[in-house]
Amino acid sequence: MAAELSPHLLSERHRPTLDRALDAIRTRAYWSPHPEHPKAYGEGGAPGSLGAAEGKAAFDAVLNTRLDLDQPGTDGWTGGEISPYGPQLAVEYPHADLDVLLPAMRAGMPAWREAGPETRALVCLEILARISARTHEFGHAVMHTSGQAFMMAFQAGGPHAQDRGLEAVAYAYEEQMRAPRTADWSKPQGKRDPIDLHKTFTAAGRGISLLIGCNTFPTWNGYPGLFASLATGNPVLVKPHPRAVLPLALTVQLAREVLTEAGFDPNLVALAAERPGEGIAKTLAVRPEIRIIDYTGSTEFGDWLEANARQAQVYTEKAGVNTIVVDSTDDYRGMLANLAFSLSLYSGQMCTTPQNLLIPRDGITTDVGDKSYDDVVTDIAAAVTGLLGDDARANGLLGALVNPDVKARLEAAAQLGEVALPSREVANPDFPEAVVRTPLIVRLDGSKPDEDSPYLSECFGPVSFAVAVDSTAEAVELLRRTIRDKGAMTVGAYTTSPEVERAVEDVCLDESAQLSLNLTGGVYVNQTAAFSDFHGSGGNPAANAALCDGAFVSNRFRTLEVRRQR
Repeated sequence: MAAELSPHLLSERHRPTLDRALDAIRTRAYWSPHPEHPKAYGEGGAPGSLGAAEGKAAFDAVLNTRLDLDQPGTDGWTGGEISPYGPQLAVEYPHADLDVLLPAMRAGMPAWREAGPETRALVCLEILARISARTHEFGHAVMHTSGQAFMMAFQAGGPHAQDRGLEAVAYAYEEQMRAPRTADWSKPQGKRDPIDLHKTFTAAGRGISLLIGCNTFPTWNGYPGLFASLATGNPVLVKPHPRAVLPLALTVQLAREVLTEAGFDPNLVALAAERPGEGIAKTLAVRPEIRIIDYTGSTEFGDWLEANARQAQVYTEKAGVNTIVVDSTDDYRGMLANLAFSLSLYSGQMCTTPQNLLIPRDGITTDVGDKSYDDVVTDIAAAVTGLLGDDARANGLLGALVNPDVKARLEAAAQLGEVALPSREVANPDFPEAVVRTPLIVRLDGSKPDEDSPYLSECFGPVSFAVAVDSTAEAVELLRRTIRDKGAMTVGAYTTSPEVERAVEDVCLDESAQLSLNLTGGVYVNQTAAFSDFHGSGGNPAANAALCDGAFVSNRFRTLEVRRQR
């Protein structure tokens, strides 16, 4: 029986999008095929997509059900997700016998390899298109596994995640196309006949790719690795975080559906849900069948993977200490508003949220006069208070704390120094069981940093440290030490001095960190745009890879050559 999704149909649907994505990663200009606004879906929006009510109904319909993916080796069922907003999801997922599932996944590799880079890319784009059509459903799934407020879950878990997946496909396609499919080679031999060879070059995947999902951004952090591996010819085994299975399980379900319709083995994408306390990530990570690993999470486990999963190419995003140097500004109110939003968004539960605010103890110069260290800290605290003063607005920005560990860290951080802004509890009338907290700001002295200094470790959650330093020069040196020793996903600085700007830029170039300067408008240090911004650098301890660049995809495949004498 012919495939329902023929290569011609896939090309007709998605080749223009692939071409636009390829252009976008080369120009770094703004572009996205996935609308951010909820009204772009459903009636009057994207054809075939679910609107707000339909998406919520689809999410509700999957609750209290068994999500059967028809995977080989299913030896039982598992689940147990509880929304950070309170409700139990009560979805059951297949539990896999790995000795059965992994060989079944490898069986589909030859046909997937022979399909070639373009067909693989177009199949990936069809998967992304079907995910996009269900963005409202995915928004609820991300909200109720991560604790993000709905609008953020909708955007970051939907179009922004889809953009990152598409970006990875574009890079994968471009890297695989560097070598031609065939070449005729002729070497002159003087008076003798030339030596003639016909050569073929095939981009071949390394083997099964393991995606170890995270709790806070299951799709945004998961899609780059998933689609980079799939597009380069590798089967992908998705091992979600036990608290955030549903978004990735729905992704696997759609991927298997598309692969089947395109005439490929659906087992090229499979789910590995774990039983409570099973901890299968460590077991999987060292199996010889696993040749690629993508991981987002704690530094401890990321370091373990890098040290122990020696048979695999390991891509990690771990913890870092994100820092803002505050030297001077020509838009004080804009700086305060920008920082307040950055500290508040998703209760600081982003790997890009600034933690350390390095402020000279003698103060800074601004467009509204000189401000002392105490003035700056007090004004930042007031800006956060003003932003979150209305509980409805606060709930929409903060979401809910993703797990009890974040709450425990928040409470412990209040004992580390003088509290400049206490964290307050915010009631959520729609979800009374949600744990919602505003950011905590603590004053700390940065004059004698040592290994025990609280600001030299990540305190993940709604916690920021206003660190008093003796001078901007000392702030720059502390920034250098922090990036080098602890890593950073993001760095920011506010200054009107070209010399200070250059000094901060030099540190970030030396230590390999992404820098944002003088943000006072609607762009924030903890947000990055696919196709234009690089998320992480891969060059400091916070992450060994960047989302997304050529290095993120090029080692997921090998180019294999066959030579035939003519």
